[in-house]
Amino acid sequence: MSPPTEVAAAAPAAAPISSVSLEQLEAVERRVLWLATSIVHHANRVRETPSGVKVGGHQSSSASLTSIMTALYFAHLRAPDRVSVKPHAAPVLQAIEYLLGRLDARYLTQLRQFGGLQSYPSRVKDPYPVDFSTGSVGIGATATIWSGLAHRYVAGHFDVPRGGREVALLGDAELDEGAIWEALVDPVVPRLGELLWIVDLNRQSLDRVVPDIAAGRIGAMFEAAGWQTITVKYGRRLRELFARPGGDALERRIDAMGNEEYQRLLRTPAADVRERLVGGGAPGDRRALGRVVADVEDADLHAVVRDLGGHDLPDLLDALARADAVTDRPSVLFAYTIKAWRLPTQGHPANHSALLSTEQWRELAPTLGADADDPWARFPDGSPESALCASAAERLTRPPLTPREPPAIPADLERAHTGDASTQQAFGRFFSDLARAAPAVARAVVTVSPDVASSTNLGGWINRVGVWSVGERIDWFADDTDTLVRWRESSHGQHVELGIAEGNLVGLLGELGVTWSRDGQPLLPIGTLYDPFVNRALEQWSFGIYAGAQTILVGTPSGVTLAAEGGAHQSIITPSVGLEQPGCTAWEPAFGQDLEWVLLHALGQLGRPGGSSSYLRLTTRPLDQGLARVPEDPDLRERRRREALAGGYRLREAVGPPAVTLVAMGAVVPEALAAADELEAAGIPTDVVCLTSADLVFRALQVRQGLQEGEDWILDELFPPERTAPIVSVLDGHPHTLAFLAAVRGAPITSLGVSGFGQSGDVSDLYRHFGIDADTLVGAALDLLD
Repeated sequence: MSPPTEVAAAAPAAAPISSVSLEQLEAVERRVLWLATSIVHHANRVRETPSGVKVGGHQSSSASLTSIMTALYFAHLRAPDRVSVKPHAAPVLQAIEYLLGRLDARYLTQLRQFGGLQSYPSRVKDPYPVDFSTGSVGIGATATIWSGLAHRYVAGHFDVPRGGREVALLGDAELDEGAIWEALVDPVVPRLGELLWIVDLNRQSLDRVVPDIAAGRIGAMFEAAGWQTITVKYGRRLRELFARPGGDALERRIDAMGNEEYQRLLRTPAADVRERLVGGGAPGDRRALGRVVADVEDADLHAVVRDLGGHDLPDLLDALARADAVTDRPSVLFAYTIKAWRLPTQGHPANHSALLSTEQWRELAPTLGADADDPWARFPDGSPESALCASAAERLTRPPLTPREPPAIPADLERAHTGDASTQQAFGRFFSDLARAAPAVARAVVTVSPDVASSTNLGGWINRVGVWSVGERIDWFADDTDTLVRWRESSHGQHVELGIAEGNLVGLLGELGVTWSRDGQPLLPIGTLYDPFVNRALEQWSFGIYAGAQTILVGTPSGVTLAAEGGAHQSIITPSVGLEQPGCTAWEPAFGQDLEWVLLHALGQLGRPGGSSSYLRLTTRPLDQGLARVPEDPDLRERRRREALAGGYRLREAVGPPAVTLVAMGAVVPEALAAADELEAAGIPTDVVCLTSADLVFRALQVRQGLQEGEDWILDELFPPERTAPIVSVLDGHPHTLAFLAAVRGAPITSLGVSGFGQSGDVSDLYRHFGIDADTLVGAALDLLD
């Protein structure tokens, strides 16, 4: 495992500024700004939109980041570096990729068009190279943290290409997102020297100018979290004024301006700037202020006050070099910029989604060295600017990646699931069985937990493989015989323990789930968390799947079955969340054998083109494994496995046609079986169906209705037409999750479940209270038959 200093220095050092012509770089900067502005302009002012709905785009947010991205891509980055671009600067990235020759010209007119350029950078949907999907602010920036960790992990366990910088470009308003600070305070982050965040400090958010002056406070927060902070505030022209006699008064004047006053100064006519600048100064500074700017023409003063460091290319390159010089901790660069820089809307408090008129766009062209009648022109072949673009493209070209095949997953681990056991217990035992039966598969597994490893039954696995850490750590409890979990931390472990932050868990899980496509090495990532906190992690988890992650998320314990813990820890809506999450299959097995089959199947979906994620909802309620009635005959056992992996199986059949069918999922299957016994005793023939995945059964129904492609055979296995009967469905979750089953055969249905907040008690108390007990099932069946 490479130490942090080696990881950060993996790529060759950036070219010194003297090797890049400033004149050529500024020409490229102007062309990038023109192209980014024009991409949005064409989508809104030229292309017809039949629906009449606004297309949108962000010319202003793109403009503020143009200088930073020009410096990065054309004079600093190296091929191994990965960059997360703030969502609203997508047109800048598209313009740069076009100049680098990695985006075809035809796409420049297809921003936000079906099959065209995405609104925000997307790894899986855009037609050009994207390192990180962004769009949900905050998440794209923190992805660089988890990407850095994921690369360190995979590089420490497998032979993969060396990594480079993990760069995040984010807006200052994006720092309001809680995901940012939740990630920054994790103890491992200060050791990640490959991290570089660049804050586009344009002092504006979507609706307003960011109140007051927050940059200093935010910088101190980064420093307290162990980061190097670098600020690029004023450009060369302003600094020249500061260097004059009395120039310190001018610096104090601008430093003391609140964000709102400075933004208003940007909108002030040239003739009035002097009066606002001098007249608003402290009484003791006004005379000095007047002298400093006395010989500066109004037009020049108007330009000088907007000369900020985030648009000064030499200053930016110098700051980037300073960041590279520190490799033992992360760096954050605060670059002061102007939103809508060089556009007619610059500085306007409502410019976030403002669009230039066609007249304004045409007037902009000559100021940027462009031609409005030939908006997509590249630099002429043989020109110095064309050579600079070609040189950058060559420097940033990555060698072709040949992904390795993931290990072959067995279909069965041949464990006899007997006695009383919960699915959470079976989950813990699964890893030892996997290591015994398929060691190559076990070596590819990496587990992640937000400080709940032992309480989600990962203790045995941790004792076997150890805890992964950035560097070795001493286990001070190694000789304590009362310690059940041996917390051996090294760069060779296969479990990653994070702090109590579910967003961080799924952030890292998602990045571990893309190493097959990023590094060419598939991992089999499994994350555990308490099921009620799936909702807390939902946005980052879902966004990770959107970005191409293939992972397994295990929510356990779940439902009111976690009885004594009370309503704060009892999940209700997560079955619906799982069913509705794209790119993921939701499972809720009742028995250990079903869980084993499901986990093996889910592992087989990871680390490959066309793969997918899985979500498993487990419980701590011990169930009699004999209730599963797993067939001993090999053919029948295989049929049961196949049905379990398609969504469920018929657990009990009445003699003759049933009067009612009970459908249960998860921990409440014993209640359905007990209710069936009562109904049979009363002379009411009852079938019992055990679902392992409502998600897959719903998809099969969609297939039958012609709404999606796939197979629907499981519907006939679960609900044969000749055994159609009224249905009572039940699960430890919201009842609407299974309400769709009525559409399979058009049978009447009563859906039982939990639709209110939970409370403390015993399992039987809560099942009775929420109406998911055997007696309620019997009553619901009788009501359907009346």
